[in-house]
Amino acid sequence: MAGKSAKIQKIRLDKLDQTGTRIDTAEDYDRRLGKLQKELLHIQQTYWHEKRRAIIVFEGWDAGGKGGAIRRMTEPLDPRGFHVWPISAPTAEEQGKHYLYRFWTKLPAAGTFAVFDRSWYGRVLVERVEKLATKDQWKRAYDEINEFERLMTDDGVRVVKLFLHITPEEQLERFRERLSNPYKRWKLTEEDLRNRSRWDDYVKAAETMFEKTSTPHAPWHAIPANSKWFARLQVLEIVTRTLKEGVDITPPPINGNVARIAAEVLGVPAGTGG
Repeated sequence: MAGKSAKIQKIRLDKLDQTGTRIDTAEDYDRRLGKLQKELLHIQQTYWHEKRRAIIVFEGWDAGGKGGAIRRMTEPLDPRGFHVWPISAPTAEEQGKHYLYRFWTKLPAAGTFAVFDRSWYGRVLVERVEKLATKDQWKRAYDEINEFERLMTDDGVRVVKLFLHITPEEQLERFRERLSNPYKRWKLTEEDLRNRSRWDDYVKAAETMFEKTSTPHAPWHAIPANSKWFARLQVLEIVTRTLKEGVDITPPPINGNVARIAAEVLGVPAGTGG
């Protein structure tokens, strides 16, 4: 499995460099974005043909850019080969079951990606901070989550975990922008505003989460996201690098029968295309 020998680095959010993340021009951003998107499409095609599976988890601050990063990541992909799961509070029925139940039902089918916009880490983030889970429940969850992910990676699933980090000052600017834009106001909720008052508690919960659940088979990647362009490129770089590690993404040769029939019906010489 990819990354088994990787050394886990301790993540401290206040140590992430937000200053070296500038992309000079829109042309540079578009060029790099297009190249990474094309590469990810080729990876998706390989996963489809070889029935491989991948899970991509997005966590981070409110207004941290998760939605924008997910849109750029999925934009070039065949929609039949991925599903984006936006995760909110569990329903009354789900609350009566183990918290991981609703995620088991959303795991990727053979040949596909499952993208989680928030995830099972809610148990050790919002549920911990807002006291929606008892201390025994969220402390127990670290081992439960590690085992959950180990079961998946042992079964051949690639797991990519991304945390988009912005500073409180940047979040404030983005909240103000949402409030002033009638097409973005729906994104700003009472919960978003209340959570700002618990910023330090969320930092503590996130850094404990990194320490407890960043494993060799499923490490965390914390991305400085004050620059949306930089964050989106970083997301795609990490995802493509992780998904293609040890995987040959060379297109498969043409099916012999297809080549033969094409030669007869289309007049295309047999063997054209590989």
